[in-house]
Amino acid sequence: MAYNTQQTTEISDSFLTRTQAAEFLNLKRCTLEAWAIRGDGPAFVKFGRAVRYRVSDLEAYVKQQTRSNTIES
Repeated sequence: MAYNTQQTTEISDSFLTRTQAAEFLNLKRCTLEAWAIRGDGPAFVKFGRAVRYRVSDLEAYVKQQTRSNTIES
């Protein structure tokens, strides 16, 4: 599933599954799982056992990870 900027703006409060969120970030699902276990990565919501990610939280996470050089941690 491809996400373009215009589409993302229109659905910024939508929920994505972990698989969809991983695709959105161009990561593997297991990476998001590992981050969630460690308390790292983007914020997520749990509905019972179901894990969902808000598109707006994923976008905010990307902005927080933006660096201008490799020295920044």
